[in-house]
Amino acid sequence: MGKDSLYIADRRKKEFTYPIHNHEVFELNFVEHASGVRRIVGDSNEVIGEYDLVLITSPDLEHVWEQNECKSEDIREVTVQFYIDLSEDGFFGRNPFNSLRKMMLEARKGLAFHMEDILRVYNLIDTLSSIKDGFYAVTQFLAILYELSKSTKMRPLASNSYAKVEVASDSRRVLKVKNFIAKNYMDEIRLGTLADIAGMSPSAFSRFFKLHTGRTLSDYVIDMRLGYASRMLVDTSKSVAEICYECGFNNLSNFNRIFKKKKDCSPTEFRENYHKTRIII
Repeated sequence: MGKDSLYIADRRKKEFTYPIHNHEVFELNFVEHASGVRRIVGDSNEVIGEYDLVLITSPDLEHVWEQNECKSEDIREVTVQFYIDLSEDGFFGRNPFNSLRKMMLEARKGLAFHMEDILRVYNLIDTLSSIKDGFYAVTQFLAILYELSKSTKMRPLASNSYAKVEVASDSRRVLKVKNFIAKNYMDEIRLGTLADIAGMSPSAFSRFFKLHTGRTLSDYVIDMRLGYASRMLVDTSKSVAEICYECGFNNLSNFNRIFKKKKDCSPTEFRENYHKTRIII
């Protein structure tokens, strides 16, 4: 990008051929008329519909859009690469940008936007590449980001443990429990231990945890372990069995079954997908 504030690529094509990659700059990627394409962001693997809008702000988060079962002859992809200083002391640490900065930090895991959000910014994205004046292109792009930051339906893609993002929570008790799980995911984790950390009875803690996280305790622990396992499959040459036991699963067949159910592929297939042509920009 050099001294440029934005890099905008507005393309019409029939297929996706770019390999899985990651890069230092942030990216907002919009795709339309591409139903059936497989989108991989970190350890998230989903088949998209007609429209897709994703924001990624981590230099380490691999991502790719693969052709998969898409038969469209008129795919449109608008990719905007940019960088914003997210430090609290920077320009975007000021009050008017609170929601934008919060969204950008959350997007370290990759964020997917709901169709309602896409429709709200569609016209702004549609005309962005036609703006000749760089200043107005930047201001229109900031308007896109600001509108998206007001969304109540955006959702993270990669897991915290895969994306190496520290957990945050509105509840101090939930945060203490999450931090304990993050440090001890490789060992057996007992409900009673976590309930003691939270200062609650086991039954009350189970209800409390689900209320604050939207997931049962067992689902949360499994997802965290799978995130670490996925990262090890990508970053190490350890065997699937080694990774299974190092991430707190005590049964290889059970690990394979859970991984397949959650990721729609086996651990070996997951690793092979990432070991296809991969580049860092």
